[in-house]
Amino acid sequence: MKVFTAIVSVFIGCCSNVVFLELLVKEDPGSGNLITFSQFLFIAIEGFIFTMKFGTKKPKGGIWDYALLVVMFFVVNVCNNYAFDFNIPMPLHMIFRAGSLIANMIMGIIILKKVYSFSKYLSVGMITVGIVICTIISSQEVKRTGPVKDDLPVNEAEDFFWWVVGISLLTVALFLSARMGIYQEVLYKRHGKHPYEALFFTHTLPLPAFAFLYSNIAEHFMMALNSPPLVIPIINYSAPQSIVYLIGDVLSQYMCISSVYVLTTECTSLTVTLVITLRKFVSLLFSLVYFKNPFTVYHWIGTILVFSGTLIFTEVPQKIKSNLIQKEDVKSVKSKKVK
Repeated sequence: MKVFTAIVSVFIGCCSNVVFLELLVKEDPGSGNLITFSQFLFIAIEGFIFTMKFGTKKPKGGIWDYALLVVMFFVVNVCNNYAFDFNIPMPLHMIFRAGSLIANMIMGIIILKKVYSFSKYLSVGMITVGIVICTIISSQEVKRTGPVKDDLPVNEAEDFFWWVVGISLLTVALFLSARMGIYQEVLYKRHGKHPYEALFFTHTLPLPAFAFLYSNIAEHFMMALNSPPLVIPIINYSAPQSIVYLIGDVLSQYMCISSVYVLTTECTSLTVTLVITLRKFVSLLFSLVYFKNPFTVYHWIGTILVFSGTLIFTEVPQKIKSNLIQKEDVKSVKSKKVK
């Protein structure tokens, strides 16, 4: 039940987070550092109050172990969010994050010396190809995502260079995220399962590092404050549009990431990555519908590949077949006893 609740929370929190993130990025593509800092600050404050009881609770895990996790977590988040400032549109951003299954499997083979069955390789390949097809069709060309100034001509070579920089950031984040997942798996085996404590430390310890990004964060915060007003229907109150989106992003991110941390204590790193990857696929489909993008035959092909790969990965057909065989055996035994 705990795993099921966490999975549902992952889908609700993370999918709504993608909507707020896309709204923010469309308003201000360079707001990645502001978004990351806001998320970290909120989760750190929440954790200090409710998890660490205002600093009176002694941590269960080792601080140095958390420190390494923190470095990886910080770099992954900054790279992912900062990539939007380098001509990376949302669908292309999803392409790389969809590759986390393969990255996780590669790191598991190299670091943990894991051996997977052919069905696992097949399912991971199908899921990844399916998502890549959907996202490639959703983003056909490289174009500048930042504000275009009227007095500056469009330079395709320069735009492509910065696009390559963005791709490099996403590649680093992809493999480092896979390594972080495996490290978490090892960490929980060593110190026990303490997901909310790990969540607190991974968001609190990196906060001083944001001092180096102060000017960028302050600049985009002022841009958010000066964004057009948006009336919030429930409370009938007007607030800057980007600030409303930012609050929604922070709250949905907390729901998303806290549920992911609970999952990491209950499931293997590859299984957690599968859940997150499927969530990303649902987010992509939701983005297509919400922002009224066309759903083509290629999207259907991608969808079929993803769901077929998921069925293979979770061994649903084998489990159904096994249950049917068991029921037949039980009926056979009962009929023999009656005779």
